[in-house]
Amino acid sequence: MPSYPFTAVVGLEDLRLALLINAVSPAVGGVLVRGEKGTAKSTIVRALAGLLPPVSVVAGCRFSCDPAVPDPLCPDGPHEPELGESAGSMVRDARLVELPVGASEDRVAGSLDIERALTEGVKAFEPGLLAAAHRGVLYVDEVNLLHDHLVDLLLDAAALGTAYVEREGVSVRHSSRFLLVGTMNPEEGELRPQLLDRFGLTVEVRASREPAERAEVVRRRLAYEADAEAFALRFAEDEAALAARIADARTRLASVTLSDDALREITTVCAAFDVDGLRADLVTARAAIALAAWAGRAEVTTEDVRQAVLLALPHRRRRTPFEEPGLDESRLDEALEQAKEQAGQQDEPDPDPDGGGGGRSGEPESSAGPEPTEGEAQQQMSGGAESTSAAGATFRPIELRVPGRNRESGVSGRRSAAEGGSDGRLTGDRTPHGRPGPVHLMATLRAAAPHQLERGRRLGSRLELRRDDLREAVREGREGNLVLFCVDASGSMAARQRMSAVKGAVLSLLTDAYQRRDKVGLVVFRGHEATVVLPPTSSVDAAARRMSELPTGGRTPLAAGLSRCGDLLGVERVRDPRRRPLLVVVTDGKATSGGASPVDAARRAAARLAHQRIASVVVDAEDGHVRLGLAADLAGHLDAPCLRLEQLVAAQLTGLVQSMTGRAA
Repeated sequence: MPSYPFTAVVGLEDLRLALLINAVSPAVGGVLVRGEKGTAKSTIVRALAGLLPPVSVVAGCRFSCDPAVPDPLCPDGPHEPELGESAGSMVRDARLVELPVGASEDRVAGSLDIERALTEGVKAFEPGLLAAAHRGVLYVDEVNLLHDHLVDLLLDAAALGTAYVEREGVSVRHSSRFLLVGTMNPEEGELRPQLLDRFGLTVEVRASREPAERAEVVRRRLAYEADAEAFALRFAEDEAALAARIADARTRLASVTLSDDALREITTVCAAFDVDGLRADLVTARAAIALAAWAGRAEVTTEDVRQAVLLALPHRRRRTPFEEPGLDESRLDEALEQAKEQAGQQDEPDPDPDGGGGGRSGEPESSAGPEPTEGEAQQQMSGGAESTSAAGATFRPIELRVPGRNRESGVSGRRSAAEGGSDGRLTGDRTPHGRPGPVHLMATLRAAAPHQLERGRRLGSRLELRRDDLREAVREGREGNLVLFCVDASGSMAARQRMSAVKGAVLSLLTDAYQRRDKVGLVVFRGHEATVVLPPTSSVDAAARRMSELPTGGRTPLAAGLSRCGDLLGVERVRDPRRRPLLVVVTDGKATSGGASPVDAARRAAARLAHQRIASVVVDAEDGHVRLGLAADLAGHLDAPCLRLEQLVAAQLTGLVQSMTGRAA
């Protein structure tokens, strides 16, 4: 069944252009496609491979070496350079290699067959997906759900054009140059800024809201599903013309000139948007050159620079973790105009060194507004008034972890200690069950040593190893957790603008969760009930939005809040058993609603959570010179540490963090 034609895709002009730029010049660094589900992201990427020129490869080489310039260090080599066609070469279509979300590092980079190496005495290497994608397209769907160390591995190979595999002291390297395309749904979590920066271009896609265009999308898709061969034939001429244009642009690429004026425009814009490092300048220059080659021009123009900037800078601009990527186009035009003025008036000082840059966007708001009077506070505590407050300033919080070490197969992340996986610190070995994982060489040799005499080996003969001798390496790494926030939004929290500081603190913890690859949930209690404002999700920006809109006021049903958290965590334990939970309770500890004795009810609810061995942290939001210590009392019943709100700042309480991580699981 033929792939859906690239030229049959309706709309998505920016995405098509970004893919074509990389098809012309893979050195641009790939494309990250961000967008909601059902927007043809995967369809258009799979269609791209059919447009790429065929490649000539050495026959039988698993690493797709070019016969004219073979890799001198190819593991299947050495290959003799060949001119023209010969019996030792073949021509095939460019490959599209898809990387599944659950792929292991061995599957991606390739691995040494240690079992054969130990039992047969041969050094055998099994190529991975990086070898299969060489001189083709590597497509990573849901790249934001991929483990960070695998994303690092992919981007390193894409940048260097070489993949390195090292196992038990044996090294293998091979060429790995490919067009990297990643797709992601931002609602399911973001990539870390360091990884975002490694993608050359980024494109935001969303389904058209125009009924006629949506109808055409459906019409074409139904026609493709009814008769894929006939549908592909309808667009065969357009596909052939586009493929020929890509090949022509590749030929023209080396002759395109990037003038000093165009380079000044690129560097001025990158400086105006305050991007870190120089990768943005390099990517923008390469993309502008590719755009000129695509358009058939011999020199880069200002319009090429402008279009390249719109694709290369949005994900590199400094922004808060929950701020959407994007560029202010008016500011872009001002920066381009400034570059032109500098080119024409190099001897005159620039009257506007900021280039109309304005302030840095995305700065957090500080709390403002008059404090409520004591009477107003009492009214809020009694349940009569409701108010909202802006979030206070965010900060880098201390590192909160689930105590102990997860000895089961946890979710890879960057928070709490866990065993398993191919990364992390080597801590021991074990007998494998089924196919062996990474082999612990010394432990394997130790296991085989006592059996050598009974296996009939004379002194001085070679060591005989059997499969039963194999031992897997056990490593200690980090896991992602479910961080459930239980936030007190009652009237007592609204007094003296404490809620503004609480929102800032929770947003800071959400930022930390975003960086550590956690799932998050949000339970809020006020009045007479507790509400699940956000069920557990990987989209921490959704939690941030809910938190910023959170109203306050009413009594404090602390017991209801804790009980609701216990019920929610019970459901999540069945739904996602690999993630250990961390409950963060933010309250002043006052309980004014929940039966005849709200305080006793809250203590019983806390004791139930402690009995279920749910790791918890209490953040004491009480302020003032006189403190009642109610939050600390609650922490005692939860068997949890208690932090004051101001103690969440990372520069403080390192000793407390160490004591928390050493608590029994």
